[in-house]
Amino acid sequence: MEDILEIKNLCKQYPGFRLEDVSFALPKGAIMGFVGENGAGKTTTIKLILNLIERDSGQIKLFGQDNIKDERAIKEQVGVVFDEGYFYEGLKPKEIGNVMKGIFKSWDSALFHGYLDRFGLPANKTIKDYSKGMRMKLSIATALSHRPRLLILDEATSGLDPIARSEILDIFLEFIQDEEHSILLSSHITSDIEKIADYVTFLHDGRIIFSKPKDQLTELYGVLRCGKNEFGRIDRDDIVAWRSSAFGCEALVRDRFALRGKYSGMVLESTTIEDIMLFYIKGELV
Repeated sequence: MEDILEIKNLCKQYPGFRLEDVSFALPKGAIMGFVGENGAGKTTTIKLILNLIERDSGQIKLFGQDNIKDERAIKEQVGVVFDEGYFYEGLKPKEIGNVMKGIFKSWDSALFHGYLDRFGLPANKTIKDYSKGMRMKLSIATALSHRPRLLILDEATSGLDPIARSEILDIFLEFIQDEEHSILLSSHITSDIEKIADYVTFLHDGRIIFSKPKDQLTELYGVLRCGKNEFGRIDRDDIVAWRSSAFGCEALVRDRFALRGKYSGMVLESTTIEDIMLFYIKGELV
């Protein structure tokens, strides 16, 4: 499968923080959830992809092209939404459309106004009169309306109520249906990622912890719960990480189906992306 985005050994040093040897690939026709705690380096990675900041080392390719040498051609094919609005608040949607038409050769005014109607965004209001959710919808409509091949979204569903989020997620799924488009979705709302992502890349403290198919994580990983006196029975080779509390111990395991019947008297359950992240961040790694 052809990769629409490929990152190899990406590094960026700041005082007190280092993005170190970040490598992952996003295939064509897929959605990747990009997760990690605040300060993990997700936004830094996105800015490096877009060449908004200078990398120290490593390689970034989009559509098979170098993101620095071929920056102009690449950005014509990328739609971007950041968690903070970037439009002047005195503008109206029609004026934004006129600005974007002068920036992108492929700008589609009819498509833009179609999204405004679909999102229920009043064209005669200035952005300063929009709610946070409306501003985010406007940013998404703008990002989609020059017909990009790749969407890069940094907390694009934040500030939206559940109904609006569901509507936006449906649009993201529509976007990749022809298998020629892809989405990199950075979000703290892991339930959104579980609904639509094909892959999950987990960044922690500037390093990639894993980049895996989502189904491999949510279907195979599990949580094994037991009393503290039973924890010693668990084979360490079966555990990714563990943690204890006043109520007992729990361990993250890679393949819960392989452990069925192995630990009688213990509870073995499915898990979520959020739980997996918490085990890696807060638990004891084996």
